[in-house]
Amino acid sequence: MLSQSCDLENYKIEIVLVCPYYELNYFLSVHPDSKSGGKGIEKTTKNLLQGNYPSYHILNKSEEIGLNDYIVVDFRNVYGVHYDFLVKYVESIEYRIRLLPPYREHLSQAFARYFMRVGLPINIEFNKK
Repeated sequence: MLSQSCDLENYKIEIVLVCPYYELNYFLSVHPDSKSGGKGIEKTTKNLLQGNYPSYHILNKSEEIGLNDYIVVDFRNVYGVHYDFLVKYVESIEYRIRLLPPYREHLSQAFARYFMRVGLPINIEFNKK
């Protein structure tokens, strides 16, 4: 969920922002920069870790809670889900995985950078002279 936790806890919103996520292995198999194999996969992984793909965010794996692969969050596809539906869904599942601070804030900051980006009409030309 991408909506602010304080809004969720205080029932201040009806629609909750959510987005899909993928295991890293799947992401690498479909991402265009990884199609060339070894070097492409290495470059894509490095770009993810350095935050060079603003529309994606990578989360660490945690084998102790059953996440055996890294997770790639996709900010390009954001959806609105009704709050009541999510409450019923959470009640129906055995357990759910949540991010702790500061990882939650790191994800939120990455989403904000993607969502609020501004495209300039003219790129800055840098002259090295």
